Amino acid sequence: MLFFRSEERVREWCRTRDLPVRPIVRMDQLWGLAAAWYGNRLQADARRPQPAEMREIFARLGLDDAFWDPQADRFGSAP
Repeated sequence: MLFFRSEERVREWCRTRDLPVRPIVRMDQLWGLAAAWYGNRLQADARRPQPAEMREIFARLGLDDAFWDPQADRFGSAP
């Protein structure tokens, strides 16, 4: 994971390295994702979110690109 000041810097970094721009996650989205994903980890009944729950978490955070579909097989070919 790399951190950048802006989306413009991400695009510049990728352009200078001839790399595709992958999905970009803002810090507020990252924080929300961490809180939703790991917020219950100290509870005895903690479990990983199921695919439908993952989709709901991602959608709530505005992460709705196909990249975020937990059942898609696109890791190697994500845009």
